[in-house]
Amino acid sequence: MTRVGLAGYGFAGRDIHAPVLLEAGCSVVAVSTRDPERAAAAQDDLPGVRVVPGLDELLAVPDLDFVVLATPSGGHAAQVRQVVDARLACVVDKPLAVDAESAATVVRHAAGAGVPITVFQNRRYDAEQATVARVVGDGLVGTPFRYEMRWERWRPVPKDRWRENATPAEGGGILLDLHSHLVDAAVQLFGPVATVFATVEARTTPAEDDAFLVCRHAGGVVSHLGATSLSGAPGPRVRLLGTEAAYVLADFPGEVHVWTGQADADDEHSGWLHRGEEREPVLRAESGQGDLYRAVVAALGAVDPQAAMPVDPWDAVHTLAVLDAARVSAAEERVVTVHTPAR
Repeated sequence: MTRVGLAGYGFAGRDIHAPVLLEAGCSVVAVSTRDPERAAAAQDDLPGVRVVPGLDELLAVPDLDFVVLATPSGGHAAQVRQVVDARLACVVDKPLAVDAESAATVVRHAAGAGVPITVFQNRRYDAEQATVARVVGDGLVGTPFRYEMRWERWRPVPKDRWRENATPAEGGGILLDLHSHLVDAAVQLFGPVATVFATVEARTTPAEDDAFLVCRHAGGVVSHLGATSLSGAPGPRVRLLGTEAAYVLADFPGEVHVWTGQADADDEHSGWLHRGEEREPVLRAESGQGDLYRAVVAALGAVDPQAAMPVDPWDAVHTLAVLDAARVSAAEERVVTVHTPAR
């Protein structure tokens, strides 16, 4: 069993990281939280776990194989440096930092120390994302030219959490939260983003809750990436247009959507290929988020652990460079060139 220290036991730590770590065969031996209720929950969920108040105490737990940061985004950059300085491998939840230059500084620091780090881009490992990647790779739509991905919710009464209330400099807002996934997905499919045009608004919360990006990839494909908390008709999640067909994915399993006619045919399929009035279901790819942590464990045993990590942290730097450019674009109402910090 790989011994893991988990920093943070809120929604991300408890509901996302801990289950995926256990699925991957890891042992969460220590959790840091100052919240008594979360501490009690950790002890109930993870029998025998050691609960400590903060990251300093977590890093002092002996014989950890790696540390997971499931903490508010505004602290990620400093916390990754702290983990690296403790000579422990680190998995940090996305985003790696609140801006590209801060993220690049952290990645350079880890490389200089020779300590492997990676970013928890868990949505790369969804079966749905793997299916879209196969649709592209196998040429099922011909030559792709437009990719649309949405992460839309109907939440007119916002939640009262740090994500909704913190400033972008503190890691809050939908752009850093959901667009970290959307941009990463688009880049994995179609390569780096060259330019971006964006609208970014805060409609119901102090932080941004509505953002739309038009990203032109260096290879020519244009991605339309939208996330909002104010869509009374969410979705469809993916629409990929190509010269020979279109691929449509109504939504991820378990989420409510209004596009009932586009619901998956069955559990073995994910989305549809459309050619006008004709359509055919697409077989679902085999992939799951546990594969990310399995890859982390495998990387730690590799000759070059950093090279073997499942997510290159420089990918996260590029994603943040796109988001930085999107903020400028929204503020100045113009197309902005993306400048990713050099390695």
